[in-house]
Amino acid sequence: MRRSILLAAALGTTLALTACSGGGSGDDPTTGSEDTAGSTGALTVWVDETRQAAVTDAAKAFETETGTTVEVVLKNFDDIRADFLAQVPTGKGPDITVGAHDWLGEFTTNGVVAPLELGDKAAEFEKVSIEAFTQDGQVYGLPYATENIALIRNTALAPAAPATWDEAVAAGQAAGTRFPILVQSDGADGDPYTHYPLQTSFGAPVFTQNDDGSYSSELAMGGPEGQAFATWLGAQGAAGTLSQDTTYDIAVEAFKNGESPFIVGGPWMIESFEGLNLAIDPIPSAGGQAAQPFVGVQGFYLSNQSKNALVANDFLVNFLSTEEAQTALYKAGNRSPALTVSADKAAAEDPIIAGFRAVGADALPMPSIPEMASVWSFWGVTEAAIVGGADPITTWDKMIADIQAAIGS
Repeated sequence: MRRSILLAAALGTTLALTACSGGGSGDDPTTGSEDTAGSTGALTVWVDETRQAAVTDAAKAFETETGTTVEVVLKNFDDIRADFLAQVPTGKGPDITVGAHDWLGEFTTNGVVAPLELGDKAAEFEKVSIEAFTQDGQVYGLPYATENIALIRNTALAPAAPATWDEAVAAGQAAGTRFPILVQSDGADGDPYTHYPLQTSFGAPVFTQNDDGSYSSELAMGGPEGQAFATWLGAQGAAGTLSQDTTYDIAVEAFKNGESPFIVGGPWMIESFEGLNLAIDPIPSAGGQAAQPFVGVQGFYLSNQSKNALVANDFLVNFLSTEEAQTALYKAGNRSPALTVSADKAAAEDPIIAGFRAVGADALPMPSIPEMASVWSFWGVTEAAIVGGADPITTWDKMIADIQAAIGS
């Protein structure tokens, strides 16, 4: 199964403390035995394979202009978070690491990252990308890419974009396809990430947001709005328009074969749909309000143990946030750039990127607060149970109570 980097990171949150205690050491063969943060006159940057070439080019430009050596260390992305958490407190690890924005809560709780000084540069980025890396009024990451889901439409089967869920189902039925609309799930584990925009259309976001876009720990998906969404989930399960058996692979294969005019999914699916004429549309509202998906942001963190923090900040703000660097990162990962000028050009060249970006402009950053780990533990299994026939309101209310107990609210 292919998923976004952000989602893969989020689903691993509940294992983070275990990974922190057992992962990463100074003699990791991918980092070397002496990759101590902030070696005098040098910077160390951890990257994954996808980002390696773009960061290396920016590092060469930085070395030429400043004389500061930059060591770009290749890491397996799945290992970076745990290794960073384990090594930074010991004085090892990098000055800078690539990462997903929803690592922020864990990183700040463990005191391993430092805020950045972006100054006027912050205004040059997509607003949601800065919000995603903001906590307590401070920005902790330099964003470089955003990603989100949207409605992917086969224009040969559905010439017009549906505004509501009911319109989408009706259009799918009129097309005579096997599935009116495809929304993936994952068996008994569910898939709350993919179902989230349908939930927000009922006015039931996961947590309340602060004015700066960051999240409080106040759960917001209970009450009448959450119950209305749960009731709707049960009705869709009974009608067969949603099924916990429609896995990612089944959904992608069915859409590829023309078995539905619509699939709710992300840019990571697009390469599977070669040969289809596609449009990217907002996800249709089921509850009357805007259907807002999560947006994930990828970026770079600064270690709070860096002995060259000012130099590292300079590299991030003046070399990795240039149009050239951000465009190179976009071309490597095929995710909309976080820098607005690069995003504008990418959207002008690619209508698929333009469509996902337009939907992402109204999306909500996935919460990075530590309390989110407790939500993942109960959320998907509850939704799957309701779609499978469990009583919607009592099942949803129990989930809310269980989450609140877990986060101590």
